[in-house]
Amino acid sequence: MNKILQVFKIPDLRKKILMVGLLLVAFRVLSTIPIPGIDAARLSEFFSSSQLLGFLNLFSGGGLSNLSVVMLGVGPYITATIIMQLLTIVFPNLKKAYYEEGAAGRVKFNRISRYLTVPLAMLQGYGFLNLLVSQGVLDPIPFFPMLTNVIIVTAGSVLLMWIGELISEYKIGNGVSLIIFAGIVSQIPQQLTATAVSFTPQVLPTYIAFIILSIIVIAGVVFVNEGERKVPVSYAKQVRGNKMYGGVSTYLPLRVNQAGVIPIIFAISLLLFPQFFAQAVSVISKDFSLRVNEFVTYFFDNVIIYSILYFVLVVVFTYFYTAITFDPEEISKNLQRSGGFVPGIRPGPATSQTIARIVHRITFFGAIFLGVVAILPNITQIATGIQSLALGGTGLLIVVAVALEVMKQVESQLTVREYEGI
Repeated sequence: MNKILQVFKIPDLRKKILMVGLLLVAFRVLSTIPIPGIDAARLSEFFSSSQLLGFLNLFSGGGLSNLSVVMLGVGPYITATIIMQLLTIVFPNLKKAYYEEGAAGRVKFNRISRYLTVPLAMLQGYGFLNLLVSQGVLDPIPFFPMLTNVIIVTAGSVLLMWIGELISEYKIGNGVSLIIFAGIVSQIPQQLTATAVSFTPQVLPTYIAFIILSIIVIAGVVFVNEGERKVPVSYAKQVRGNKMYGGVSTYLPLRVNQAGVIPIIFAISLLLFPQFFAQAVSVISKDFSLRVNEFVTYFFDNVIIYSILYFVLVVVFTYFYTAITFDPEEISKNLQRSGGFVPGIRPGPATSQTIARIVHRITFFGAIFLGVVAILPNITQIATGIQSLALGGTGLLIVVAVALEVMKQVESQLTVREYEGI
């Protein structure tokens, strides 16, 4: 409580928090402005029948279910960033620019990601609008109105990307993460209302058990998200002139959840691909497109099959993303250059193999954790039979992770100002 009061006593920090709040309010206002020609009743019915679209709607803060001008949210920008990170494996020069050129390299990397966001937003906007037309949610849209709507939603996505970067500049958390956070939190009143409407005295024990289990899940998310494996590292003593350097012991922190929520985003993107593929082939054959769409709808309406596939994809992508972003050989080389070594392990290949083995083991637990969290809503709905009780899931993981990140950044700024006061 004292820290909260201290935050608002510091003019500079108070101004930053208020500006971030205003930018998030602007995002929420934009998410309520629909594009022209929407049938709200048919749209709501369509979203309630699709778990995948419901997930995307969560990420857009309800903007997708309203078909607002920011209905794509920051999805295209996240996709562009993921593609750029994957391209660092294919193109060594890009990897060098991102990892070795420091701040200048990251600026170049981010600039390319922004350029890539525009065509991705146009493709996603067109594919989704075409999907709604094929499902009868929207009336057939002529070419020029369709082009106008695609341009509008693309501009909305780019605007959100800009708002996210403005938020990041205030150093009160990552802007894109805070936009997703605001979108998820904005859905809580609606979910609480739906839960209250469906409440009856007979299900009171179920609700009590749900609340207890929710607290346990939140504690587990915090525990795993903050969990790390500490690998001991020692530095050899070095004599330079009349001074001795090194001779200290520290540790290398390896996080249990190295990949964050990226594997879940990858899995959702892959699960959505068949639907967008069906819309793409409609240009060639509408009958084939209809058959593909019917198959996908039938397949994902089965909650058990959908949950199993979702869980497997999240686990696979957790290993995949950890492998492409965490390089044990590079860490081993850096340790060797600085005179560091893992006690009992030879520097060089032996150290990289040891680190890789440890990462492989802890990634297994991180992957299982992410997979279980991803399908928690389906598990609770199957167990309770109450649709409004959707415990946990990706939304909970993101909310907890973003809240922890904001708390750490605010505390670091408070610490800096305490030192400045001294």
